[in-house]
Amino acid sequence: MSLLPDPVLIKEEILPTALDLSVVIVSWNSVELLEECLGAVYEAADGRDVEVIVVDNASTDGSTDLIRRRFPNAHLIVNPGNMGVSVAFNQGMQAGKGKYIQMLCSDTIVQPDALDAMTTFLDTHPDVGAIGPKLLYPDGRVQPSCRTFPTLWTFAWEFLGLSRLFPKHPVFGRWRMGDFDHMTTREVDQPRGSSLMVRHAVWEEIGGWDENLDMFFNDVDWCLRIKEQGWKIFFIPDAVMNHYGGSSVKKVRPRMILASHGCCYRFFKKHQSGFLHALAIRMLGVALLFSAGIRYLLARLTPSRMA
Repeated sequence: MSLLPDPVLIKEEILPTALDLSVVIVSWNSVELLEECLGAVYEAADGRDVEVIVVDNASTDGSTDLIRRRFPNAHLIVNPGNMGVSVAFNQGMQAGKGKYIQMLCSDTIVQPDALDAMTTFLDTHPDVGAIGPKLLYPDGRVQPSCRTFPTLWTFAWEFLGLSRLFPKHPVFGRWRMGDFDHMTTREVDQPRGSSLMVRHAVWEEIGGWDENLDMFFNDVDWCLRIKEQGWKIFFIPDAVMNHYGGSSVKKVRPRMILASHGCCYRFFKKHQSGFLHALAIRMLGVALLFSAGIRYLLARLTPSRMA
């Protein structure tokens, strides 16, 4: 576990008591969504023994002032710069004292019964280490939020466009789980990390997010490590959250395109071994570099269409 970067301001000392739940929210320049996110969390947590921890990555839009003014009971960690989502979630989880940890990005709004549904499921399924809720777009449509673990073949289908041409195909559409309607409770590989609830015991066992994967594929890596230690991961549709989707990422989309491709390459380099895999990863790296360059230029030339 890495040390917290200095300086870090912690608004209140977090008492070493047993709590039901720690809610860790990572925020960067999304003050309006952050207010809605925090309001929904406190409404959903009413009557429960819950702590709320907000890790702010050096916002300049008044986010920290909002927290101090409107949510004085929240524990606030302020970073001196944008440390990335992996560092921020690790800081929040390290500070949390709850039996369970609910991870949220500030663009995710929990519905009133979501936290109860998720903690109840973990209470009654001791072999489950982490769970993900059903996510909805702002217009109420179901947002695909679960994927299988990617393979090198996954990105062959992606680059060839076969995964989008045949989204429900058992091979081409496997990674995106195009045949899953997100209406059934089931074991999955990887729900979206920005709404994941995990046991504190799991965090203690496997550690936090890989900080070398600072923006993308960090949740994929974490879920893979959870599974490798024998824990199950479930998707439960009874817990519902609204997700606006990448509000902070869209502010710097060209740079995030490069970051996503870089994290993808580092993820496969970390988890694949052997000569043939090494050769394939080098080929993937070249393809990712080419793809990132094209998408970066398109984003720079047509920012409104790429947002």
